[in-house]
Amino acid sequence: MFRGVYRGKHAHEDDWKLVLDRARKAGVEKLIITGGNLEESQEAVNLIKEHNEGSGELTVIDCLDNMLFSTVGCHPTRCKEFEDHLGGPADYLDKLLKIVTENKSTVSTFALVFIHDSTEDYDRLHFCPKETQKKYFELQFDLAERTKLPMFLHNRNTGEDFYTMIKANRHRFSQGVVHSFTGSIEEMRKLVDLDLYIGVNGCSMKTEENLQMIKEIPKDRLMIETDAPWCEIRPTHASHKHLSKVSKEEMDLYAPLSKKKEKFEMGYMVKSRCEPCATGFV
Repeated sequence: MFRGVYRGKHAHEDDWKLVLDRARKAGVEKLIITGGNLEESQEAVNLIKEHNEGSGELTVIDCLDNMLFSTVGCHPTRCKEFEDHLGGPADYLDKLLKIVTENKSTVSTFALVFIHDSTEDYDRLHFCPKETQKKYFELQFDLAERTKLPMFLHNRNTGEDFYTMIKANRHRFSQGVVHSFTGSIEEMRKLVDLDLYIGVNGCSMKTEENLQMIKEIPKDRLMIETDAPWCEIRPTHASHKHLSKVSKEEMDLYAPLSKKKEKFEMGYMVKSRCEPCATGFV
């Protein structure tokens, strides 16, 4: 969407560089580009290389003030790709591993490649059945164990399944963040007890119960994110009323003027397309 494409349809010009500029002005120092499947994982790494090539003699680590990072892995709702892949599940996993190993030598100091979204999402079973999600969640622990990289974890309405699998495999990965967390205080505490971080964004702040849960997250376990271009703080969210406390100067940084994508104008944000600059709101 930061390239002007929405659900496969081109809507406006590419404004990716302006998205980065707005993020820097708002104080964002690091960006993680998430790869939701094999194809997107490669695209994420390629995007960083593209910026590297446009930065003279700078390496990927140096380019953009070491701003860009990426994830590698398969989102739970897309885990059926393991079975649909021409070479089969093992080859799919090997190709994910190859993306990591072929880029790790350049970026390993900063652990640029994370194991991404190798988790479960029972809210969208129409995209991928529960048993398929569980099967390939388990498989992707192999990737984390072999690369020694942190896990970027996704969990939606999975009951005890997510916690049970994480606990059983906790020895296989170094660190992890359960991002876009929307669970209860009890669920959060159990994950913190496993030495995991909790990531929150606009989707984590829809209800008063959500806000109470966030207050209970230990500060040294809390991570703030946007999940852009998704998960903006909307007027219907319980958290929205707190935006009235944001100063005009900060508002100009976190939410510059916007227009609908149908009336796109270069230099303006796109309405309802969350951007990294909104991290300050969270």
